[in-house]
Amino acid sequence: MIISIIVAVDENNLIGKKNSLPWKLPADLKHFKETTMGHHILFGQITFESIGRPLPGRTNMILTNDRDYKQKGCVVVHSPQEAISYAKAQNEKGLFICGGAMVYKTFLPLASNIYMTKIHHTFEGNVYFPEWDIDEWKEVSREHFKKNGVNIYDFDIVIYTKKAREK
Repeated sequence: MIISIIVAVDENNLIGKKNSLPWKLPADLKHFKETTMGHHILFGQITFESIGRPLPGRTNMILTNDRDYKQKGCVVVHSPQEAISYAKAQNEKGLFICGGAMVYKTFLPLASNIYMTKIHHTFEGNVYFPEWDIDEWKEVSREHFKKNGVNIYDFDIVIYTKKAREK
């Protein structure tokens, strides 16, 4: 099973502001939906609650320390290993990690791919993508999008794969 991180960041690696996205970018939401459709997606509890509902067409998983937490239409897990084991048991081919910051940090060492939307703008906010060593990753594709009447910022969708470690 391939573990992938999917994230949108601004020029300073900002990912959130008070439990929401600091931008509106419909093309990025479309990309998120197309990329994750039919797969298992994993959110931290706070990130899930900021969305407010399970996303259709995907198995929604929530990672939380709260042993009593339940959410209709979602699978609740309490460790990264439990999330991975559950997805594997369902014969999942791709588990997508969807945030927040602590969940990204936890899964960065386990991920094989990063799907990153880089928004060419800076925003106000309080949550950032964790530091990561770009030298451990290879850029395999980049698509540039110009701002238009619907998407008011230029952005790139970049896919990275983890480089093979030398033996």
